[in-house]
Amino acid sequence: MDLPLTEGLDGRLRAALEGLSDTKDVRAAAVRVLADHRREGLARIEVAFLKHPRSARETVEAIAALTDEVVTGAFTVATSDLHPLPTPTEAERLSVLAVGGYGRAEMAPQSDVDLLFLTPWKITPWAESVIESMLYILWDLKLKVGHSSRTVGDCLRLGREDMTIRTALLEHRFVAGDAELASELRGRLRSELFKGTGPEFIEAKLSERAERHKRQGGQRYVLEPNVKEGKGGLRDLQTLYWIAKYIHGVKRAAELVGIGVFTQEEHQSFHQAEDFLWAVRCHLHLITGRPMDQLTFDMQVEVAARMGYVDKGGRRAVEHFMQDYFRHATHVGELTRIFLTALEARHLMRETMLQRILRRRSRVRPGYRIEQNRLTVENGAEFLTDKLNILRIFEEGLRTGLLIHPDVMRLIAANLDVIDDDMRENSEAVRIFLDLLLKHGNPERALRRMNELGVLSAFLPEFEPVVAMMQFNVYHHYTVDEHIIQCISVLAQIERGELVEELPIASRILEEGVNRKVIYVALLLHDIGKGRPEDHSVLGSQIARRVAPRLGLTAEECETVEWLVRYHLLMSDMAQKRDLSDPRTLRDFAKAVKTKKRLDLLTVLTVCDIRGVGPGTWNNWKAMLLRRLYTETAEALEAGLESINREKRENEAKRAFREAIADWDPKDLRRETARHYAPYWQGLSTETQVVFAHLLRDLPDDEIRIDIKPDLDRDATRACFALADHPGIFSRLAGALALVGANVVDARTYTSKDGYATAVFWIQDADGHPYESDRIPKLRSMIGKTLKGEVVAREALKDRDKIKKRERQFTFPTSITFDNEGSEIYTIIEVDTRDRPALLYDLTRTLANNNIYIASAVIATFGAQVVDTFYVKDMFGLKLHAKSRQEALEKKLRQAIAEGAERARA
Repeated sequence: MDLPLTEGLDGRLRAALEGLSDTKDVRAAAVRVLADHRREGLARIEVAFLKHPRSARETVEAIAALTDEVVTGAFTVATSDLHPLPTPTEAERLSVLAVGGYGRAEMAPQSDVDLLFLTPWKITPWAESVIESMLYILWDLKLKVGHSSRTVGDCLRLGREDMTIRTALLEHRFVAGDAELASELRGRLRSELFKGTGPEFIEAKLSERAERHKRQGGQRYVLEPNVKEGKGGLRDLQTLYWIAKYIHGVKRAAELVGIGVFTQEEHQSFHQAEDFLWAVRCHLHLITGRPMDQLTFDMQVEVAARMGYVDKGGRRAVEHFMQDYFRHATHVGELTRIFLTALEARHLMRETMLQRILRRRSRVRPGYRIEQNRLTVENGAEFLTDKLNILRIFEEGLRTGLLIHPDVMRLIAANLDVIDDDMRENSEAVRIFLDLLLKHGNPERALRRMNELGVLSAFLPEFEPVVAMMQFNVYHHYTVDEHIIQCISVLAQIERGELVEELPIASRILEEGVNRKVIYVALLLHDIGKGRPEDHSVLGSQIARRVAPRLGLTAEECETVEWLVRYHLLMSDMAQKRDLSDPRTLRDFAKAVKTKKRLDLLTVLTVCDIRGVGPGTWNNWKAMLLRRLYTETAEALEAGLESINREKRENEAKRAFREAIADWDPKDLRRETARHYAPYWQGLSTETQVVFAHLLRDLPDDEIRIDIKPDLDRDATRACFALADHPGIFSRLAGALALVGANVVDARTYTSKDGYATAVFWIQDADGHPYESDRIPKLRSMIGKTLKGEVVAREALKDRDKIKKRERQFTFPTSITFDNEGSEIYTIIEVDTRDRPALLYDLTRTLANNNIYIASAVIATFGAQVVDTFYVKDMFGLKLHAKSRQEALEKKLRQAIAEGAERARA
C-alpha cells in the first residue's frame, strides 16, 4: 500500500517538543503528535482498503507499519526527551520487539499491540523508567497494549515452560532500540529452544487447535462463524504458519512451495483464503470500532455490502458472501490436511498406538497401499489411466475404514477434468456411486470427502450450485450441501438401528423394507433446486427427472424420486401447518400420497429432512404430529378414504370420554357429552376433554378456571381455560400468554351450547421447552390478571415485543392465503411472515375486531419465520367466501403486521 506514513513524523515530534522541559508537557505534546499521525494514517489505510474491499494483505501490513512508527516514536521520546542517557552501560541496552500477530506484521484495525521489552540482564532503573513512559504514551493513545519485560535468559526459560510464550517468541520482530540484543535472542531461540523440539511443539499446537474448534462448535458450517478462532478461520492458517516457521524456519508462507510442502496452486489457495478472511476481519473491526471477530447475523449483511456483494439470481447478497466464506473455510481444511500429512511423512508427528495397530490390520486391494495409516495409491500415473479409479478409491476407503491420504486427494483435485459426460453415464461408474450410498453403512463419510474435493459436483454437476450455499435464516444450521449429507447420515443411522427409540415409525418402515435406492437418491436430490428464484421443490423435481435415469433407476423408480423431491415438504407442512383433527386435512393428504409405499418413503424422507436441519430442530412435538399423521393416513389408505368422517370420530371420542370418567353420575355425564358441538369431540384428546369436564363442572359465569400442566409428550406446557364465552376470547388469551413470554405452538378454542368457552393452548418458553413446574404459578397469576382486566395486554406489550439487534436483518415477505377447500366447515387463513414477540396477539386481535371467530390456530416456527394458520368462521358461522371480504381482511392483517414490525424495531 503506497502510504507515506513516516513522512515528517520525527520532524513534527521535534517541533512539538522544542522548548518543553516539564515531563507531563513533553508526554502530552508527544501524544498529540502521535495521535494525529495514527488517525491520519488509519484514515488513509481505510480509504485505500475500501477501493479493494475483498483483499486485505496490504491493509494489515500497513496497519502494522503504522504501529511500528507510533511505537518507535514513543521509544524515541522516552529515550531522548524523557530519560536521556548520554553514556549507557552494557547493562542498559534495551530492545523493543513486536510479538504475536503484531510480530507477524499482521494487524486488523482494532488488534492488540503486543510488545516484548528485552534487556541483557536484570532490568535497570533507567530501562524501567523508559518502559513505563512508553506504556503511558501508548495507553494515552488508547492502544490496547500487551507487554512483558524479560531478559534473553528469561525468554528461553519461560519458553520451555509455556507453549503460549514460546509461540509468541517464535513470531518476534525487532521494532526499536538495540538491534544486536534482538539478534542474540533470535539465534539462541533457534539453537537452544526450537531445535529438536518440533514434535512437542506440533503436538501442543494441534491440541490447542482441537480445543479451539470444540469451543467454536466443532465444525466449519456454523450460523455465526468466528473469523479468527473458528474452524477454517485465520487461526488455523496461523497454526500452519507457526509450525512451518518452527520446523523449517520459513519467514513467509510462499517458502512452503520451495520445500515441497505445498504446490504453487495450494499456496495460491492459502493466499486467497488468508486475504479473504483478513478482509472480513478488517471490515468487522471498522464497522464496530472494536476487536469484533464473530460474524453475527447483522454483521454478515453489513460486511457483505462493504465487500461489494449484491442480490442476484434469487439470492440475497449476504448468501453469496457466506457461500464464498464457507468455500474459503473448506480450502483451509484441505490445506491443513495436506500440511499435516507432509509433517507425518517427515516423521515429525508421533504415531499413536491405535494407528500402529490399524496399520498392521488393514488389507487393501491391488493398486493401493497404506502410508501413514492412510489409503494411497501405488502409482499416481497408473491410477489416472482409468478415470473410474477416482470413484473406486472412495469405495476402498469405506471398505477398509481408512482415511484417504492427502497426496491422493491432491492428485484427484488436480484431475477433476477427467470426470466427463462419458464417465457420468458409464454403468460401472454409476454402480460404484450407488454402492457408496447403499452398501457400506456410512455413506456420509465418502460423500463429505467427495464434496470437499469437488468430485461430487464433477460427477453430479447439478450439485455444484448448492456447495457451501448458506441460507440466511436462523432455522437452517448448515449449508445446503452439508444439510443433504446430514440427512443421508440420519437415514444411515436409522438403518443401523441406532434411533429405534427416538424414531420408532421410521425405524419400523426401514426394517420392513422400502426401495433403498429410491430413498437415498431422493434425499440426495431433495434440496438440489435451492438458491434460485423458482420454487426449489418444483425445480428440484425437474432436475431429478434428468439425474435419476442417469443414476440407473428404472422408469418407476425415477417417477417416485421425482414425486418425492416435488412433494418433500408436503408431510411436514400438513403436520405443522394444518389442524390434524380436521378430517379434510387427512383426506387431502391421503389423496396426495395415494399409496402406502409412497407414504412410507415420504415419512422417512421427512424425518431425515427435519433432523438434518440442525441440533434441536427435531423434538417431541414434531415427532407426535408426524406420528399421528402417518398412523391415521396409513389406516385411511387401508380402510378407504370414506372411513375418515366427522360422525365416526365424534362417536369414538364420546365413547373414550365416557370410559375415562366412568365414576361420574350418569346424569352429569349425559349433560357433559350433550353440551359440546362436534368439532370439540374431534379436535381434542380424551385427556384434555376430561380436564375441561372438571373445569366446567358448576362453573359460575364470573369465574375463570385454569389448568396448566407440562405435556412432555409434546415438549410443551398445556394451558386449559374454561370461562363464560365472549367475543375476542382467543385474542385476550394470546395477549396474556405473550405477556409472560410464552410461545404458542398450538391452540384450540370451542364454545359450548350453553355459552362457555373452552380454550387450550400448548406453549413453550423462550428456549423452546416446556415451562418448569416452579414457573407455572407466576404464569397462572399473570394470565389471571390479564383476563380480569387488571393488566391490559396491548399497553403492557408495547415495550416488550422487541427484536434483538443481531436478528433484525432476517426479513421474510409476508404471504396471506385464504383456503375454503382444506376444511369442510372453516376457512383456513394462513399467514406466513417474520416472527416476533406478540405477533399472534396482533393477528388474533385484528381477526376479533373484524368479527371473525377463531376455532383453532396452528403455529409452525422455522427460526425467524413463522406460519400462523387459523381455522375461522364469520359471526354467522359461515366460511369467508366473498373475495372482497378476504381482501379487506388481508389488508388489515398486513397493517397489523407492519405496525408491529415497526414497533419491534424501534
